[in-house]
Amino acid sequence: MAPRYSLLTHHACIEVRGPDAGSFLHGQLSQAVADLSLASAPLAGWHDAKGRVRALFRVLRLPDRWLLLSPRDGVEQVITKLRMFVLRAAVTLSIASDVAAAAVVDADDTWREAMGIPRDTEQNGVVEHQGVRLVRVGPTYWQTFGDPAALTLLAESLATAPVAAATLAEIRLGLPEVTSTQYERFVAQMLNLDALGAVSFDKGCYPGQEIVARVHNLGGVKRRARRYAAEGPPVAIGTAVVNADGTPVGDVIRSAPNGSRSELLAVVDNAAADAGLATAAGLALTMLPLPFSVPRD
Repeated sequence: MAPRYSLLTHHACIEVRGPDAGSFLHGQLSQAVADLSLASAPLAGWHDAKGRVRALFRVLRLPDRWLLLSPRDGVEQVITKLRMFVLRAAVTLSIASDVAAAAVVDADDTWREAMGIPRDTEQNGVVEHQGVRLVRVGPTYWQTFGDPAALTLLAESLATAPVAAATLAEIRLGLPEVTSTQYERFVAQMLNLDALGAVSFDKGCYPGQEIVARVHNLGGVKRRARRYAAEGPPVAIGTAVVNADGTPVGDVIRSAPNGSRSELLAVVDNAAADAGLATAAGLALTMLPLPFSVPRD
């Protein structure tokens, strides 16, 4: 399939400015960002004191500020809460008015070469092209950041894809999304943030660090996010997942159409994850692979 372009209208870029912006983010996020290179844009979680995820960001460092890509649903709540931790730091937070986010799905080598992107660009690596920053999220999936006019130029040679195409690509990469309905519901490991490299176990303290580290070192979690397919239209977020006996064993956290069926991510009990699962309405779920191994803990 040829590369396609999708404007991520359901996302916003939080901009973090000020002399203390880097140290502030380093102290709040689960990712070590104090020395983050301009050439890398990793995922990072922001947690409450109990280790539950409040937000999941893609962190992009620019020469004059930081950008946090976040779902638009719940972003104002996240900004308001983050501001409570600024205290005396020289930091301001707001939604960037001059930056939009988009995605290129099914990005093949022909497109990459035409863009002058090195073949060896690593996952989460950032490449700048004509004022647009492109982040390699997966082998054929890129997120792009820039002025809306610059993004329009990038899109001119590409077919248009719906936002659902980008969501499907992210589901296939196992990327969760924390919106208002998932706010403070799951600890980092339930969303596989450890497997996705969104948690640093070597950095200093951040909110929830003690719980996240304890889970990592001692206990593990009984539920993890996994990928499934179901017949019919996308399953609603928050739909219960049940086992063969009808007992609730999980919840749907993302869903997107794929032809006549849908694909989804659901946080489910490890012991019940492999077979016999369905939605509460009786729609059978078939497990699909992820590009990383989901720990059984």
